[in-house]
Amino acid sequence: MNLAIIPARGGSKRIQKKNIKLFHGKPIISYSILTAISSGLFERVIVSSDDDKIIDISKKYGAEVLSKRSSELSDDFTPINSVIKDVLIELGDEALNYKNICCIYACSPFITTDDLINSLNIMEEFSALSCIPVAEFNSSPQRAFKIEKGNRLKWIYPEFRLTRTQDLEKIYHDIGAFAWATKEKWNTGDISDGVAYKVPNNIFIDIDTMEDWKRAELLYEISLNAS
Repeated sequence: MNLAIIPARGGSKRIQKKNIKLFHGKPIISYSILTAISSGLFERVIVSSDDDKIIDISKKYGAEVLSKRSSELSDDFTPINSVIKDVLIELGDEALNYKNICCIYACSPFITTDDLINSLNIMEEFSALSCIPVAEFNSSPQRAFKIEKGNRLKWIYPEFRLTRTQDLEKIYHDIGAFAWATKEKWNTGDISDGVAYKVPNNIFIDIDTMEDWKRAELLYEISLNAS
């Protein structure tokens, strides 16, 4: 059995009320909820939140909320696995029924049911304990600079300063949309050593700032027009 958990605290700083801000006419969290439900993968889709408005909207779109998340688990430094554990504790003995748990982030309007299904299939195909969706970096991080005093550039990896980008190893990053892991793996606190579910780097945006939000809305509009 599979369980979906959507963490959605109310205290977003850079984008006010980020998790319920309207994205193309609907609260952005609704996309994650509806995609999870439509996938048919999950016995339950549970939202974990400390915010009454988020809770009300989540229920409206079909998610469950067990109880209001405590303030101790709703600050800027609470790791996701602590939120997952909190939901499992609330489920009590029922938690024993779940093998795989998918943590779906509230601001993930680009994920599809196919993404959820295919990533779980990859995890099971390789008998892995976790699966993380990743995309290739747009440019090679090995050729990155930092700016020091006096506006001076300094190579972060000077050993690659003369290497052509086409000769550099491909490097990937977490797209910040969702992640699968077994219940036991979530309890270890680190799921990052699982298998990869690779996605194109031009169809996902990790929404952290208003600039990200605007780009995401534009990309979503383009995808609607292309479909």
